[in-house]
Amino acid sequence: MVALANQKGGVGKTTTAINLAATLAFQGQRTLLIDLDPQGNATSGLGLDRSTVDTSVYEVLLKEAEVEDAVEATSVRDLFVLPATIDLAGAEIELVSLFSRETRLRTAIAELDQGFDVILIDCPPSLGLLTVNAFTAADEVLIPIQCEYYALEGLSQLLRNVQLVTQNLNSDLKVGGVVLTMYDGRTKLSKDVASQVRDHFADSTYRAVIPRSVRLSEAPSYGEPIEAFDPMSRGAIAYRQLGREFIERHGLSKGG
Repeated sequence: MVALANQKGGVGKTTTAINLAATLAFQGQRTLLIDLDPQGNATSGLGLDRSTVDTSVYEVLLKEAEVEDAVEATSVRDLFVLPATIDLAGAEIELVSLFSRETRLRTAIAELDQGFDVILIDCPPSLGLLTVNAFTAADEVLIPIQCEYYALEGLSQLLRNVQLVTQNLNSDLKVGGVVLTMYDGRTKLSKDVASQVRDHFADSTYRAVIPRSVRLSEAPSYGEPIEAFDPMSRGAIAYRQLGREFIERHGLSKGG
């Protein structure tokens, strides 16, 4: 179970959540993507109409619904989503006064009977209670970092929060990896940032690098991951490489 997190917006976090989940499913892993971002972009990016979602992660967190009733199938075989709606925007405030507020997601996931090989959690671009719930439930954190100015800005606070959760709520949590996104090989800046990140995170950084790509930007508007939208594009090839590397790192067998 992996939480994708970076409190800095616009780093390709949701794009990576959608497309890593999809490529893992295409490679035979039964995968669940939990949309924990009130913007719900992972939900709509996989073709679900947020306005017609009856049961979402919001109801699950407030224990108004069972997680099994909220999980939805997508157009991709073996890929499922726990959707988010705009209701989730109020969850941070509503959770504050509730018992076991930090462990609501972990408790809900423990009740899942559907035997997923991989669960990915798309966190909001903040370090509030929703992200803490993701960190408390997850085995590791995957950090997308864009190859642009201020790439490492704010990461020290993110890593501090991971450390705090490890100390107080989830002793098994670790930083499982870093993914370089929005890479443009034509610019010195992208190369410098990539080098800087690899120096900073050493072996944690994935070899696969996600390019800046128009096709990657277009795919969500069609409600499809890049693997289905344009499988021969540079973005699809990069996410396939990331998926294979993810499977290799975690000792997952082909076909689940």
